[in-house]
Amino acid sequence: MAFSDIRQFIDALKQTGDLVAVKQEVDWDLEAGAINRRAYEMNGPAILFENIKDYTEGYRILAGPLGTFRRLAIAMGLAPDTSIKDLQAEYERRNKPIKPIIVDSGPCKENIIVGGEVDIYRFPAPMIHEGDGGRYIGTWGIAVFKDPDSDWMNWGVYRFMVHTRRFLVGWTREHSHLGMTLSEKCIPDNRSLPIAIVIGAEPLCHVAAATSYPPGVDEVDFAGGLRQESVALTKCETSDLLVPAYAEIVIEGEILPDKTAEEGPFGEYSGYRSPSQSMGMLCEIKAITFRNDPILTMISAGVPDDHSPVIAVTAATAIKQALIRRGIPVTEVHVPPHSGLHIAIVGVESGGRDMARKIFEALTRRRALMSKIIVVDKDVNVFNLDQVLHALGVKCHPVNGILAEALAPGVGNTATPCFSLEERMARRGAIAVLDCTWPPEWPREIIPVRSSFDDTYPEEVKRKVLANWHKYGLWP
Repeated sequence: MAFSDIRQFIDALKQTGDLVAVKQEVDWDLEAGAINRRAYEMNGPAILFENIKDYTEGYRILAGPLGTFRRLAIAMGLAPDTSIKDLQAEYERRNKPIKPIIVDSGPCKENIIVGGEVDIYRFPAPMIHEGDGGRYIGTWGIAVFKDPDSDWMNWGVYRFMVHTRRFLVGWTREHSHLGMTLSEKCIPDNRSLPIAIVIGAEPLCHVAAATSYPPGVDEVDFAGGLRQESVALTKCETSDLLVPAYAEIVIEGEILPDKTAEEGPFGEYSGYRSPSQSMGMLCEIKAITFRNDPILTMISAGVPDDHSPVIAVTAATAIKQALIRRGIPVTEVHVPPHSGLHIAIVGVESGGRDMARKIFEALTRRRALMSKIIVVDKDVNVFNLDQVLHALGVKCHPVNGILAEALAPGVGNTATPCFSLEERMARRGAIAVLDCTWPPEWPREIIPVRSSFDDTYPEEVKRKVLANWHKYGLWP
């Protein structure tokens, strides 16, 4: 049974010990962000701040709701200790659409403010990092907009900074769906784009919004698939956009085609502050609807990033499916969160330089978000970084095993810190594939035999050792 809202999810996290409610007063100005950042770096729990300086009782902040694989498993209704491999497999199994249902209203409309009554400062938008350009109300929310020329309604995750009481300024990459819609359909025709920023929806709605689907695909359908139950949507007050009826806060607005404002800097998911301010999309707030005692969700992006488990699972699944479509014999894919989401580990049935080249071509056809691809044999567990690092150390030839090439302009990731300013501006950079597989042309007899418990000992010896493990006084 899916959670109907984020409040049920919070209750579930409390029961498993994966959430701490902080009742002591906490300042929205840096303190909340610092607490969450340190908690995440210590592999700590999600945090519900219940007493926020300058705000009345009832206004709360939930920090890092899906910041660990445990919490993502709980959101999917799985056991908290579900392995990453099994979690990805279940995500892949559920990655099938279930259409939403439309309802007349919902808890998100318990309070409605419009027009001149709008004041975004009534919500405790935090100053998350020192050096941020301002207070960010949209770090873990869902941006909902509709294609101006069709019925396609897109969900995405974009950051939004408070500009004034009635304006937000957001940032989007050119190749994102929102960025392309603005540059190709709105700005040339000087037409505004209605948008709804949804904060505190049921957690799997946020997972679907953070997933990369092709244009024309409705993310809400796949949120239903992940939940195994339709999402209840209700119509906005000032547009025909549909939003999750059980969300905590819905900010309704319009992105203006002829106005921009300074946005950033911001501590990004790559682990570094974005280099400077840039001109972002200006959003005029038309209305805000919200629940009684609303909960604002936030993440404190950094090293490692506290929504990386979500991106790790969704990106790994997308990479695996892309490789399978190209006929590559992939076994598993893992995107380690601690890599800043810039490394993908790909397991294959058989490797070699030609296979590395095929993987490179498959993953750079449209755009390359990863800058390093590690390819390993099927006997290496891609989720076991000890095994992966061992393969990298002993199986990757320092000359023949590395394929490194510059990317074409427009293909690279602008958020990759190692790229030069010129590379980031041109979206080019480079990508390296590290082949940690045995060359397929090597005769079987010259391939070294691995000395490990699984590979070295006879089956009867292994069975005896495992059966008596605890009798030896060993653990776990």
